[in-house]
Amino acid sequence: MYSPTETAEICVAKGVEKTRKSLIPQLILGFIGGAMISLGYLGYMKIVAITPEELLFLGTLLGASVFPIGLVVILLAGGELVTGNMVAVSIAWLNKQVSGRAVIKNWAIITFANFLGAVFVAYFFGHLVGLTSSGAYLHEIQVVAEAKLAATPLQAFVSGIGCNWFVGLGVWLSYGCKDSAGKILGIWFPIMVFVLLGFQHSVANMFVLSDAMLEGYAGLGDFLGNILPVYLGNIVGGVGFVSLPYFMSYLNGHH
Repeated sequence: MYSPTETAEICVAKGVEKTRKSLIPQLILGFIGGAMISLGYLGYMKIVAITPEELLFLGTLLGASVFPIGLVVILLAGGELVTGNMVAVSIAWLNKQVSGRAVIKNWAIITFANFLGAVFVAYFFGHLVGLTSSGAYLHEIQVVAEAKLAATPLQAFVSGIGCNWFVGLGVWLSYGCKDSAGKILGIWFPIMVFVLLGFQHSVANMFVLSDAMLEGYAGLGDFLGNILPVYLGNIVGGVGFVSLPYFMSYLNGHH
């Protein structure tokens, strides 16, 4: 592993690199990011949907252990995920390597591309292919969507903080490892825990709630009422609980 200071410097360099990509690569990689997170969540729901009620916790644990494949693909094969960029790009800004405008522009482009990827998976794989549009799988979409929509805006916001604290740590640990095996392990466990705890991830929610909309279980108001507070919570979790404290600890005054 790299030292914490070296990891912080790598994260800054990654953040700078992300803001300097041209528009087309950002859109392509952002689409991949949104699709991979959605496919990971689809895998989670497929497992939970067929788990008997008396074994539901084990089904949830197994589903949570499958979900991290999305971030593994993004970080090792290539992809852009706005919740990860909330960490990498913000620490580059804190280190005065990119402008605030560049941060907002990057987050906006990647959020849009992530949304396209999430909707693509929801429509083509969930609705059209039928992976979430019938039987126990359709019921699971309804259950998951209802649980997310039942949260108050404050609950959704705080849940979003918890989620991106873990996602940010997964990204951070990935940058801190020198080989692929270490990166995979560093990603896997923080992501598995956030899913197991039921914390809310804005891009995963884009998939679930757009799929629920396609099946008639949610409306646009429901979608926006959940995504907005979760997204803001994700920002606080990534910036306030990962990039800022590690910047203050390892970079501020040390460069």
